[in-house]
Amino acid sequence: MNIHEYQAKAILRRYGAAVLEGGEAQTPSEARAAAETVGGSLWVVKAQIHAGGRGKAGGVKLARSLEEVEAIAAQMLGSRLITRQTGAEGKVVKRLYIESGADIKKEFYLAIALDRALESPVFIASSEGGMEIEQIAREAPEKIVRVAVDPATSFQSFHARSLAFALNLPNETQSGFISLAKALFACYEATDANLIEINPLALTSEGNFIALDAKMSFDDNALFRRPEIAALRDPNEEEPSEIEAARYNLSYVKLDGNVGCMVNGAGLAMATMDIVKHEGGSPANFLDVGGGASAETVAKGFEIILRDPSVKSIFINIFGGIVRCDRVANGILEAAKQIDATVPIVVRLDGTNADLAKTILKKANMRNVIAADELSDGAKKAVELAKGN
Repeated sequence: MNIHEYQAKAILRRYGAAVLEGGEAQTPSEARAAAETVGGSLWVVKAQIHAGGRGKAGGVKLARSLEEVEAIAAQMLGSRLITRQTGAEGKVVKRLYIESGADIKKEFYLAIALDRALESPVFIASSEGGMEIEQIAREAPEKIVRVAVDPATSFQSFHARSLAFALNLPNETQSGFISLAKALFACYEATDANLIEINPLALTSEGNFIALDAKMSFDDNALFRRPEIAALRDPNEEEPSEIEAARYNLSYVKLDGNVGCMVNGAGLAMATMDIVKHEGGSPANFLDVGGGASAETVAKGFEIILRDPSVKSIFINIFGGIVRCDRVANGILEAAKQIDATVPIVVRLDGTNADLAKTILKKANMRNVIAADELSDGAKKAVELAKGN
């Protein structure tokens, strides 16, 4: 789960990380009031959407008067902001964050993320603050520093010192940097965060470090024990179909292709998307109906997949273990009748009672339900049908 910048900064402030004074606003008058509360003569008006690249897209602007704050807010609120991370459809700006200006001497990048290969949290830092980490990795990979933290011993000051030396920080600033890194790690551990990213991290003329931007994402599976974090969810920033799928215990992620995928099990879902790509197609989604797929869950999966107008065929790839394939086949036929599916449905069933399931599908003689013998055969048929062949 992702949260907004203003929410992330409120959390970071509680753990001792330095952030600027600011206030959230949903109307131009609230923006002006927030600026008045912050005080000063320079403010930054920031669109609050769950996507990076806001600055280049016009979602971060400076204001030098209260009237300008209000005017910029009126311009941003309700507009559709398109960044590299939003896709062509962009995101509607529904709230803003008004923040005081800062005296910036140099900008850095600093993040903590889980490295699944190392099975450890890893600090990632760069002297090239303000740029996307992917761009740094592409253009100047030697400027990215990584320091893993062993979960058994947790954070130690030498982790931060290693980062400070690699970033060539002046001696007089290293103590502040170590304190910041310690605060970030404490926040990361205590909130079950997957990612804390500060970009840019500003070094001021006074030698202080301030988080000018902040991004945090959290482990969905741990939210049950972090109700204060779960309460920060903004459904306006999430795909409506993904929210609906979650209500039916379906794991759904919308993608950009035209082959709808329905599977049971996350590993099989990944394999299915891989083979669809291998056959020259592109998955329209990731939908996992779980190990206990029933007619009801299959029908709901169909409904969600078909709501995406880009879907031109559906590939059902189910391995019958606990759930029998003949029961799934009956569920697919029942669901296909209920929703009156108009796109071709390629079905590959394997595992318990797979032969019986194929017989059931064949006898049903439904024009748009096509049985596949094995995985590559199913993927190839689904891709060709999506292309209209």
